[in-house]
Amino acid sequence: MKVIVLGAGVIGVSTAYYLARAGHDVTVIDRQTGVGLETSFANGGQIAVSHATPWARPGLPLQLLKWMGKDDAPFYFRFKFDPHFWMWGLRFLASCTTRQLEIGTERLFRLSQYSLACLKDLRETVDLDYNQRQEGILSIFRDQQAFDLAAAELEAHGGSEIVAEALDAEGCRRVEPALKTTSIDIAGGMLTAEDESGDAFAYTEQLAGLCKGLGVEFRFGTTVQGFDTDSSSITGVRLKDTNQALTADVFVLALGSFSPLLARGLGLKLPVYPVKGYSVTVPVTDQSAAPTISMSDVQRRISMSRLGDHLRAAGTAEIAGYDVSLSDGRCQNVLDGVKDLFPRAGDTSQAKFWTALRPMTPDGPPILGGSSYRNLFLNTGHGTLGWTMATGSGKIIADLISGQRPEISLDGMTMARYE
Repeated sequence: MKVIVLGAGVIGVSTAYYLARAGHDVTVIDRQTGVGLETSFANGGQIAVSHATPWARPGLPLQLLKWMGKDDAPFYFRFKFDPHFWMWGLRFLASCTTRQLEIGTERLFRLSQYSLACLKDLRETVDLDYNQRQEGILSIFRDQQAFDLAAAELEAHGGSEIVAEALDAEGCRRVEPALKTTSIDIAGGMLTAEDESGDAFAYTEQLAGLCKGLGVEFRFGTTVQGFDTDSSSITGVRLKDTNQALTADVFVLALGSFSPLLARGLGLKLPVYPVKGYSVTVPVTDQSAAPTISMSDVQRRISMSRLGDHLRAAGTAEIAGYDVSLSDGRCQNVLDGVKDLFPRAGDTSQAKFWTALRPMTPDGPPILGGSSYRNLFLNTGHGTLGWTMATGSGKIIADLISGQRPEISLDGMTMARYE
């Protein structure tokens, strides 16, 4: 079949690869000049299967009130009149219960675990080098009470599928010797050894090269204005400026935070809203003082990954609609996280800052599968876990389009949960 994939980020390119491998005629459309130039470009680098949990959780609404107006808070939002945000926000608050947290965590873990298995299989099939590391993720706790609570929760859930090891401060330094250079007090840490890290942009570029070898056509610098439809299906996509219509048998919507804007023209109300995240990339100048394992600073809510001769740190969340301007204060907050833990690791005067929009659903899991239009498939809403879930999500959509049953259950991951 002829398939048009809308979006050339890590999600769209992964989808295109599996579709092409299944024998379909695939075209990928993106408004940027190349692949992975928006949310996939400079994220935190973590493939965080063991950390795949929804943002919505008990206690967060009260915490948001305490953070209100603080520019250095991990979660910051600007009040604005946006009916779509308020509808999303009400659903988000309704998801802040213990039961919904359990449901969302199971769904995210199911998909994330499957996606990592797909990624490992892909690495055995083709040659990929995206600065991948398989040492796991080490989460650092500065606060003793927070660490004790995390350790107690780990013991209480000893029978779960998530494998984690509680470490004291010395154990953290054994796992990551570069922590010996830090000036902060470390209460302890959690090592999830089955997690990975790597450069999502490098992965996307290399996978796009494999796609081209399979005959996939990429149309860059192309903005989709809307769809042509009949009563039950999409007949084509109309391109901005030229008003040209491209036809296909099947269409995949993988535009991240921009998916709901295009879907509105079809009468589809996708509960996906942009949450802005920041990252900083610092060139490493002292190998012994820079981490090799991917890390998370739990108190600051900042993740760090070693990507070749650079250190990438990412964090904070800002709800500001589709504004992608950089906030000096929030950029500095992420950079300070690097300076705190690894003060001699790199040349912070050469730091490169970046921001992009994470496509968040109110309850956590993405939206995968079909829509009310028989030939429109959805692959969007992955939030902060797009890199973690990209490979598996692409494989699932390709299987559905090919008429095959996905290898995992999609219960709770489709639009049906909102209807």
